[in-house]
This record gives sequence, structure tokens and C-alpha cells, in this order.
Amino acid sequence: MIDRYSRPEMSVLWSVENKFSKMLQVEIAVAKAQSELGIIPRKAYRSIARKSKFSVKRILEIEAVTKHDVIAFVSNVAENVGKDGKYIHYGMTSSDVLDTAFSLQIQEAGLVLLASVDRLKKSLQNKIAKNEETLCAGRTHGMYAEPTSFGMKLMGFLAETIRNERRIVDALEDLRICKLSGAVGTYSSQEPIVEKKVSDYLNLKPEWVATQVVPRDRHANLLNQISLVGAGLERLAVELRHLQRSEVGEVTEGFSKGQKGSSAMPHKKNPISAENISGLSRLLRAYALSGMENIPLWHERDISHSSVERVVFPDSFIIADYALNRMAVLIDGLEVNAKRMLDNIEQAQGQLYSSHVLLHLVKKGLSREVAYAHVQRLCHSLGFGEHLKYKINEDEVISAYFTKKDLEDIFSGKKHRDTLLKVIKKQKKVLQHEDKRK
Repeated sequence: MIDRYSRPEMSVLWSVENKFSKMLQVEIAVAKAQSELGIIPRKAYRSIARKSKFSVKRILEIEAVTKHDVIAFVSNVAENVGKDGKYIHYGMTSSDVLDTAFSLQIQEAGLVLLASVDRLKKSLQNKIAKNEETLCAGRTHGMYAEPTSFGMKLMGFLAETIRNERRIVDALEDLRICKLSGAVGTYSSQEPIVEKKVSDYLNLKPEWVATQVVPRDRHANLLNQISLVGAGLERLAVELRHLQRSEVGEVTEGFSKGQKGSSAMPHKKNPISAENISGLSRLLRAYALSGMENIPLWHERDISHSSVERVVFPDSFIIADYALNRMAVLIDGLEVNAKRMLDNIEQAQGQLYSSHVLLHLVKKGLSREVAYAHVQRLCHSLGFGEHLKYKINEDEVISAYFTKKDLEDIFSGKKHRDTLLKVIKKQKKVLQHEDKRK
């Protein structure tokens, strides 16, 4: 992937080296708790804390024989510790160390992901501040609707980003879990007090009720929240792709010196970043489904989830992080064509103000049904180059309901602009409050 969007630290967090580092962190924390409770000798813990280390190469050599990654890991650490190595993994089952270490990995990766969300928020806030008064056509069903501003348009995406950030924070908290209840979750080989002490050391929380694993609804929840981040990014990406179409031309992705849009057509400036983000969001939704399918394990455990998680968790975090940063770069470099936005408003032939024409007629005494029929009749009869404002002025039936000033007030856009500025000011305060709540 392209360097300016890449986040190498996220890839490092999902490396096999970091996985084993987190497993070692758990093993040492368990030995510490056990030594404090008199379960293992204190000197054994000191030896474990001082001598514990691993070699990925050696672990793989042992695993080639044992066909069991945790046994290979424990054996490698134990041989480095020496005679006190027998107390490594004491009273534990594989899922104890795997699931607790997985929680640590997820929390670490979550901090990087949230930093990328924060970067996108800042990019959106900066672009909003510059475009609060940049009038553009609002559209529904892809058709002209009413005037809005580009800043107002982006505020909706900022609000969604803040909601998605909060969802990620909550899902990460729900996965801040330590599980040391042993085989089938009965604590038969280890008292709950060990789990509580280790949870405190590692800034985790004991699982409420474990089977032999941390229940996978917690993991599925996080994958679903990450997929919502992707969906939000795609909603923004699709908006920018539509606005960049040749016949719309209201925004353009930043185009660097020497960049080329097509091997055959030199004129092309394509929305490649937005298209890339749209594609990546599809992967995130697929990974969320995989997380849901990991929930129904057999009885107290099986490992059908394991192979899936080795792919979907690193990929989900890396892809979401990449997409967030790519979108931030896109927003930072986005060229906003304010003139084209105004041209497109004019191209609507005044129809963007039809609702205000309707309200004026109702205020003047017409029933809503009659007023609506008149406005619709005029709008649907507009020919090329005609404008609703002048069509009203020429109409024998409703022209009497309008003064020249009435028409100027309605079609100047001033009311929309003034109202938008008030709404944006209010909504900024709402978003600032909501952003702090996370």
C-alpha cells in the first residue's frame, strides 16, 4: 500500500512477535499473582520475570513436532528460564493465555485505530470551517432538492464519525477481558483470585462467565463496529465520487504533480481514493459476518474460530486504519469548486426554492393542496433556459400572490444561507459536546 496512507505500527501490533510478546506478558503476570498467593515459590517468579524470553524460530521448530503453538511457546520459554520453567503456564489451559493475550493485542491496536479516527475528525472539521457558507445543491434520489452548504453536508459525516468512534471505544471496553478459568471455565486448576489479580496487573476485567474461551459475541461486536466505521467511510466516499462526476464537477480529489489518471486518456482525474475506500469497506463488512459466525462454538469450546480470527482481526484493524488515513488525506487535499456549485444551483432553474414558494402561497391563504398543484405545474412545465422565478411572475393565476420583493427574498438564497449558518453554529456545539462524551 502507498506509504503516505500506511500505518506500519498497526502491522507490527499484529505480527507474530507481538502475539508471543503479549502471551509472555500474561504468563509472567500469572506467575507473579501465583507467587504472591503462595501457589509457586517467590524465587521461581523472580527467575521467570528475569529469564523469560522466546524465539519465533525455536517456537516454530518445536511446533513442527508438537503441532500445538501454545505448547511450543511454553516449552521455548521454559527452556530459557531453566529449572523454574516448570512453573510457566502453571494451572492454565491454552485459551487462558491466548484469549487474555488477544485482549491485550486488541487494546493496543485499538489505540492506534482511535488515533486515526481522530485524524479524520480533524480533517473534516478543518474542511467544514472553510466551507460553512459555500452554498451547493442538496440532492435526494440523486436529484436537485434544496440548497445547503458544503460545510453542512460534511457535518453529517463528522457526526457519524463521532458516533462510530464512540462505538469503537465501547466495543474495546467490552473486550478488555482476562480469562484464566482453565479447562471448560470451572477454575478447577486455578482459583478466581488469580484471575482477579492478573486482571488488575494488565488493566483488564475478569470474564463474567467463561466456557473455555472468552465468548465470541464480544469479538463479533467489535468487528461489527469496525465494519460500521467502514460503512461510514464508504458513505462519504460515495458522496465525493458523485460530486466529482464530470457533469457535476463540484469537488476534485487532490492531483499531485506527475500523477496520471488514465493510460489512454490524458484528461482524466479519477476519484481513485474514494473508490479504493468503497472497496475496502466491503471487506470490513465481510469480516463482521465472519465474526458473527464465530459465536456458536461447540459446547465449552472448539477452535473453528481460531483460523478465522487470525485473518479477520489483523485485516480489519489494518484495513480500517488504512482507510481512515486515506480518507483524511483525501479530505485535506479535496478541491472544492464553489463556482461550479453555484452554477449547478442556477442550472436547477430555481426549483431548489419550490418549497419556499409553496409555503408563501399557503401563508397568503391558499390551501396546501391547491398551492402544491400550482407550484408543481410551473416546475414541470419549465423549458430550457426558463426559471421558476420568472415563470411565477408571468403566471396569471399565482403572480398576484407575490411582490417583486417576495420573489427576490425567496430566490436570493439569503434565507437558506442565514438559516444554515445558525444551524451550523448550533450543531457545532452539539458535536463538540458529543465528542467530549466518549
